[in-house]
Amino acid sequence: MGVRYIGSKARVAEAIVDLADRAGEGRFVDAFCGTGSVAAVAAERGWGVTVNDSLPSAVCMSVGAIVGRKDVPFTDVGGYHRAVALLNEVEGEPGFLHSQYSPASLQTAGIERRYFTEDNAARLDAMRQRIRMWSGEEVITRAEENLLLADLMQAANSVANISGTYGCFLKNWTTTARKRVALTPRVLPDRSTDIHAVVGDVFALNTTQDDIVYFDPPYTKRQYSAYYHILETLHAGDQPEVGGVTGLRPWQDKASVFCYKVKALEALTRLVLSTRAKKILLSYSNEGHVAKESLINALTEAGHVTVHEIKTIGRYRPNAQASAAGDTVIEYVFEIDPISCGTVTSGADDSEAAYA
Repeated sequence: MGVRYIGSKARVAEAIVDLADRAGEGRFVDAFCGTGSVAAVAAERGWGVTVNDSLPSAVCMSVGAIVGRKDVPFTDVGGYHRAVALLNEVEGEPGFLHSQYSPASLQTAGIERRYFTEDNAARLDAMRQRIRMWSGEEVITRAEENLLLADLMQAANSVANISGTYGCFLKNWTTTARKRVALTPRVLPDRSTDIHAVVGDVFALNTTQDDIVYFDPPYTKRQYSAYYHILETLHAGDQPEVGGVTGLRPWQDKASVFCYKVKALEALTRLVLSTRAKKILLSYSNEGHVAKESLINALTEAGHVTVHEIKTIGRYRPNAQASAAGDTVIEYVFEIDPISCGTVTSGADDSEAAYA
């Protein structure tokens, strides 16, 4: 089970990469990489891939989704499957997750936070510490550490007592939350991969005129740094000052300008205009802050714009109230060719570019 991520493009990743031009020596740059579903498809098709996100946990999950078997031999541990088995054998040892995000938090913080059972939280703490030890002793490489941390975040998500994100925990324990947490080794492709991983501001991301750049910015007010705060803590292995009912770590420094309705259009326009690339692909949806027509009008300043309706997908449903708000979300990809300007076409009328 992967991490349930707002705006995931896993179901439409193939269609998005179909729009990229493989000719030339450029890279596929996934500038808001999330969990890496689109970048993974690009890597499978032979691209050199650059992944970027403001959240270190997201970049780590993306690297885990992209690496090939030859990138992570785990020579000093006896192989990838052996590394996973050793982590699963670790005895639980209460640490930060246990003290703040399990029922033990009633004693340490005065609030019973039911994100994980006490046993699972202690096991996650112990496994995170073991990965840290292996990294510090140089038993594993940086790529191998990223893969294990990505696996650890997936394992945590599989037993998290949440409806979808870590914005809140559930009052009653789900059946899956009561299961014993364990890492599951993923099937790695039989290749090595040219990966460049960057944690940083998307506006500072370097691109070249040979690259294809894919933007998948936040569409709505949901701030990813707050909604996935526990994954950030698990990845970092730190002990931040947390507070409130949900135990939020400080996140405001990673607040995205794209999540503010009054700022989103200007930010999107500025981002596209400042990007050096032979082609820009921008994902957006009909539930986003910016209307489709407004976005088209703004993007024509950057070049020739083609609008592709990729797929109609289910609305993100964190709770019953959200489920009642609507049934579907229409996903668009705005294809911008910076070379020629001023024309807008609709991919929905082009059989080679439309994906129903």
